[in-house]
Amino acid sequence: MPSPRHPARTPALLIALALALALVMSCLAVLPASAADALLSQGRPVTASSSEGVAFPASAAVDGDPGTRWSSAFADPQWLRVDLGATATITQVTLRWEAAHGRAFQIQTSPDGTTWTKIHSTTTGTGGDQTLAVGGSGRYVRLYGTQRATAYGYSLWEFQVYGTTGSTDPGELRLLSYGRPGAASTSQHDGNCWECTPARAFDRDPASRWATSPTGGWVDPAWISVDLGATARVRRVVLQWDPAYATAFQIQVSSDNATWTPIYSTTTGTGFKQTLTVDGTGRYVRLYGTRRATPYGYSLWEFQVWGTGGAPITPPPIPADPANPPALVWSDEFNGASGTRPDAAKWTQDPGTGPNNELEYYTPQNTAMDGNGNLVITAREETTAGSSCPGGPCRYTSGRINTGGKFTFTYGRVEARVKVPKGNGLWPAFWMMGADFLTGRPWPYNGEIDILEVLGKDVKTAYSTVHAPAYNGGGGIGGSYTLPNGADLSDDFHVWAATWDSRGIVYTLDGRTVVTISKEQVEATRGPWVFDHPFYIILNLAVGGDWPGPPDASTGFPKQMLVDYVRVYR
Repeated sequence: MPSPRHPARTPALLIALALALALVMSCLAVLPASAADALLSQGRPVTASSSEGVAFPASAAVDGDPGTRWSSAFADPQWLRVDLGATATITQVTLRWEAAHGRAFQIQTSPDGTTWTKIHSTTTGTGGDQTLAVGGSGRYVRLYGTQRATAYGYSLWEFQVYGTTGSTDPGELRLLSYGRPGAASTSQHDGNCWECTPARAFDRDPASRWATSPTGGWVDPAWISVDLGATARVRRVVLQWDPAYATAFQIQVSSDNATWTPIYSTTTGTGFKQTLTVDGTGRYVRLYGTRRATPYGYSLWEFQVWGTGGAPITPPPIPADPANPPALVWSDEFNGASGTRPDAAKWTQDPGTGPNNELEYYTPQNTAMDGNGNLVITAREETTAGSSCPGGPCRYTSGRINTGGKFTFTYGRVEARVKVPKGNGLWPAFWMMGADFLTGRPWPYNGEIDILEVLGKDVKTAYSTVHAPAYNGGGGIGGSYTLPNGADLSDDFHVWAATWDSRGIVYTLDGRTVVTISKEQVEATRGPWVFDHPFYIILNLAVGGDWPGPPDASTGFPKQMLVDYVRVYR
């Protein structure tokens, strides 16, 4: 029987109209919002508030056939709902209306088919073909009509939902924000924070940061945002705060960088590292701060957005942890003839004065083999003409060598068998520096890993420490320790080692664990961890300085630091 609103239609005319419409629809087909988006609704289970009759079922709107349609009863409101089978990120909805279209309607999503979130709304629906760019997520998508454009019901030839599906397991999410364009309310650029632009928060570099500008005073509110390049489902946000953090802030998403929807809100922000589980959809993600925790502004070392979709840029690979068990990859056993210098293929001499108000001048002549399988670094009381140390010319010489430019590594076990000297003002060390120091990154942004430090005035205590932008100098993280029964470290050789991986650093002395530093704990309580990149090895014997103090008549020069070997395992 013909539809009651079209009593004059004949079967032949209906067939002709359907064929013509099919041709038109194929010509007017609209591509999904991006090449990564898929048609998710076709053939999926669908229900409706009503159907005009058995000839116009809800399933006709998702069958991919432009000659069949769903038609509702002649009343408001009415709805059509499709079950996508799994949670999806929705980026586009295409409606192909029959003449009976909706003037006022919403597109809604739901995770459970019960609670609905609006992702599109209009009161001026035009009918015909409507391609709606949207941003939302859910398993169910619904058209909810509240005002018909005609005296009839709502009728759709096609109800097409486009987007992406994928695992929502946080372990399978992608970093979406790396290298993407950022923006901010203000940015600092001065001697205290050089080029602290929004890009610094999205570079996956824990030693660079964004900060709000002090020009005109630090104020509330302030914000920083990132353009993910395409619509994404955002599931996790990681913030690594500088001490200038927010106690009150929101994480917001937007499809157009103009209208923002909160997906996380707090008034009790803790600073340091915050890993936030969220769920929202948009192309843009913004942190919007409304209350500062300090008199300063807002500053982030890292602002990471994780999820699915977007247009992610693949970041450099994360370094691999060492093999288990690790294999020897580099060593120096110092088996050269007496008087020969360290192997120039492995070590670089580092002449000149030292930092920390030290009193020595380093020279190549103070590092040599002893012919018995040891490197000897000798400190002598002798003045270097033309040099400058605190109080005048440097009155002591010593040796300092490193593997910079010859050997660097990320993660592994590095160890040295060392006999330290005793005497006031002496400061032997076996340590490492981030290799980017050699290409211009200043200390402590490059990171420093101290494996062995002993003060000659107290040779019963040793120290192992790390230094970074947020914790350095006297505020470095580590610990002190002694030998069993308080024995003298200078009486014999001992093996100092650091086992370093993606979880942190474990220091040992003669195989006994003495200090453990957890990356997770440091990030949660002190600041960013800057030790996941290549480092080089340093051996030196300092004289004087802020920490050990000056030598005196009891020191008794020359003094020697002996190194049996240095070995690296990965």
